[in-house]
Amino acid sequence: MIHRRQCRVRVLGRRFTAACVCLMALLALPPAAAAAPCWLPPVPGEVIDPFREPPCPYCAGNRGIEYRVAAGTAVRAVATGVVTFSGPVAGVGYVVVRHGDGRRITYGRLAARTVDRGDRVIARMVVGRTTDRFHLGVRVGERYVDPAPMLGRLVGRPRLVPVDGTAARRPPPPRLRCGVGSAGSSR
Repeated sequence: MIHRRQCRVRVLGRRFTAACVCLMALLALPPAAAAAPCWLPPVPGEVIDPFREPPCPYCAGNRGIEYRVAAGTAVRAVATGVVTFSGPVAGVGYVVVRHGDGRRITYGRLAARTVDRGDRVIARMVVGRTTDRFHLGVRVGERYVDPAPMLGRLVGRPRLVPVDGTAARRPPPPRLRCGVGSAGSSR
């Protein structure tokens, strides 16, 4: 009887220890290790200059992606956050929004800004208007990362349509699909 109780206590102790180790491992994951977001692009347009990570902090590269757009195109926030910067940099307008997951999104080459520092923005809210080009940058901590894998596109879902003349049902709503290569598509 005592032997069984000791075995049961050991088994429960091992299970508790394993559960604690798993919980600590999950809590130790940095925020960047969480699943990447999936956003609608902030502007419709063609990507003309993709992300090119510079080899050093002051070296040449592209710390985001550049779009060719019509001047005056509305720039929409990709997610909800708080504006940490809104102003000109070397005569060109920029807006930076910090999101709840710590990412900072830079909306650049703006002809006009519609938000100020401290403003709260919600996803798809207009934050400015473009020149004939638009820059989108993403920072995780102090590191710039490629925004393209985080940008998606709405994809319609296949459905059957009646051929006997009856009215078709309304299609299901499109789904947002993310992945490399989806940022450059025109809308």
